[in-house]
Amino acid sequence: AIEIVEYVHPNQAMREAAHKAQIAMREFIVDTISNNHDVYQSFKAYTLQKKEQLRPDQEYFLQETMADFKRAGLDLTTGKLEQVKTLHKALAALGMQFETNIATDNKTVTVTREGLAGLDEDFIKTLSRTEIGEYILGTDYPTYFYVIENADDAETRKNFFIAMNNRGYPDNERILKDIIAKRDELAQLIGFSSYAHLDLDSEMAKNPKVVEKFLQTLYAKASKKADEEYTIFKQHLPKSVQLTTEGKLHPWDVAYVKNLYKKQYLAVDEKRISEYFPMEHTIKGLLAIYEKFFQLRFEQIPATNLWHQDVQLIAVRSALDDTLLGYLLLDLYPRPNKYNHACHATIVSAIIDEHGKPLPEVSLVIANFPKSTADKPSLLKRDDVRTFFHEFGHAMHGLLGRTHLASQSGTSVKRDFVEMPSQMLEEWLWDKEILKMVSSHYKTGEQLPDDLIENIKKLKHFDSGDWTQRQIYLASFALALFGPGADKNPHALQEHYYQTLRPHVLFWPEDHMYASFGHLTGYAARYYGYLWSKVFALDLFGYIKEHGLLDPEVGHRYVQEVIGRGGSRDPNALLKDFLGREPNDQAFLADLGL
Repeated sequence: AIEIVEYVHPNQAMREAAHKAQIAMREFIVDTISNNHDVYQSFKAYTLQKKEQLRPDQEYFLQETMADFKRAGLDLTTGKLEQVKTLHKALAALGMQFETNIATDNKTVTVTREGLAGLDEDFIKTLSRTEIGEYILGTDYPTYFYVIENADDAETRKNFFIAMNNRGYPDNERILKDIIAKRDELAQLIGFSSYAHLDLDSEMAKNPKVVEKFLQTLYAKASKKADEEYTIFKQHLPKSVQLTTEGKLHPWDVAYVKNLYKKQYLAVDEKRISEYFPMEHTIKGLLAIYEKFFQLRFEQIPATNLWHQDVQLIAVRSALDDTLLGYLLLDLYPRPNKYNHACHATIVSAIIDEHGKPLPEVSLVIANFPKSTADKPSLLKRDDVRTFFHEFGHAMHGLLGRTHLASQSGTSVKRDFVEMPSQMLEEWLWDKEILKMVSSHYKTGEQLPDDLIENIKKLKHFDSGDWTQRQIYLASFALALFGPGADKNPHALQEHYYQTLRPHVLFWPEDHMYASFGHLTGYAARYYGYLWSKVFALDLFGYIKEHGLLDPEVGHRYVQEVIGRGGSRDPNALLKDFLGREPNDQAFLADLGL
């Protein structure tokens, strides 16, 4: 909850107080819980002398906790353990500062009216202006993606790309180098050859070699598709796009080229499609889908004394017996100094008390969607709708993952599995019936017409090769940053992996995206988890679709056997039980057209 105050509170003094409190709290956790040698010895003694019969979730907790204690260095000598504690505290403070620098870097780009060619008049009306009348573009994600995809002026796209990819720079480059060095020192002290080895030891993948093989195998399959895609794109370049002498696209032109190609040759106009997704209706449609599949009932209730007037509060009840399961807070619009991406956060965990009674959970979904104007409601792009489905999927995992132990509740699962439930739910947005349910033209009330839905479905494999290459680049880069060695040059590593794994796009020297790559503090070497978990997400989605995306019986099974178990059982066992077989990557490869 303290972390959330820093993410969303409009008052600077509150954010600063929350930042200090987090540092104190994390130091307390290091000293009294995660690195407490007495607690470790107590656990160790219990495991050696245990006589009572434990539940399976308790056995799993004991097994995982003992492994965590060893990864924390609690079987080291006193001197080395003190070094470990010091490093953990320093890393907690550095990670928080890294995240704060991203959140508070409110870079802007000023553009003349001519530089906004290609952008919608309604969007332009929302922009602030300088004293000399130039327009100000903020580096929030909705603004960035809209401008980079639609601005006809190459200079506007370039300047905006550079601003966006330099948030947090140069301060966060120094902090990242310090994080890398301290994480390497920590891993060496505990007995691992690199922080990546330590970081992955608790995951499904287990070690970097498994991940490297996974990424390399997938890259070989994705590259052929990416080559085909860029051959086509280069044959249909807009006037303002010039290839480099090596025949590559500039990085600020990629999204623009793709967007225009979709409009001209696939008859997919994202602006027109967004007219069918007014935010209020889309959210109601999404809630209706979850109500049916998960057998829930959502009720919006008045929200008072919260941090901002835009925050909505929703009570969630079981549709079967009206039991209160929890509360969802929705903070969906951008504002200065607010966390500028999208995320989910659990405030109060979903647990079952000693009498078997469920205690209400509290979750927060943060997004930065465009606000309504005087003559038009907030309209969501398909990516915005996907983002909401994704983050709301995390919220459902948090709400329905009800366990006896709070440390196993909801999304407290292995990091390379945590994205699976959200990625699975994203896939629903390719289904015709679901698209009809969540769409309603803001003027006519008409649902998405069949022809538009068919055109949208063409996008399923549209740029899957390039998308996969980019994900592999990010995953490989993150893995390398925390591989063997304490002294790393993030910019040099970024350039190496970009040039190696993004062969069709120029690496731009002024690109320091790692300074705002927030996953490097939380996910660290585990960014590969997005691709890894997507394999399982598509396998489960295929199974659920066979039985019916709105079938409450399948939804009940999915809750009981997968997300409802939280982190109380190994994910491999959860998947096998639900599918009735070992999971595989067939659906994943078919979905990407690979």
